[in-house]
Amino acid sequence: MKMVRFVLFALFAVFASPALTQNGETEITADKFVINEGASEATFSGNVVVTQPGLTVWADTVIVYYGAGGASELKDFEAVGNVRIEQPEQSATGNRAHYNPNSRVLRLTGNVVVTNPTGLLRGEELVVDLANDISEFTGATGSGRVTGVFSTGD
Repeated sequence: MKMVRFVLFALFAVFASPALTQNGETEITADKFVINEGASEATFSGNVVVTQPGLTVWADTVIVYYGAGGASELKDFEAVGNVRIEQPEQSATGNRAHYNPNSRVLRLTGNVVVTNPTGLLRGEELVVDLANDISEFTGATGSGRVTGVFSTGD
């Protein structure tokens, strides 16, 4: 039970960034939960839903990587497979999301689509540097391009 509380706290620490969410509780549901202490990782798999006020993340699998210090040494958060991130007025989808709480960089890759009331963007990768308020969308290597459709408002 101690480890379950640790993992919930660790995921809260990931989502508690003021740039991502408001203060609140984090709820995680999944078909399966496995802790691999030797690899210092906790894995939620099967229809994973992570919710917190103002943010919901869906994925096939969510993995939390931590160090010897447990929740105080959270290293990375990864969502894999059918990733969907929704905030009020905006959603993003992709194949994989990776968030590093130390650098505050969120990377969404693989058929990325971002939609909001003003338009839609598509590309292969979206990197959001929350520490510096910089977002970069890139197309697939080689022939891929970033595409966007924007509403001019009526």
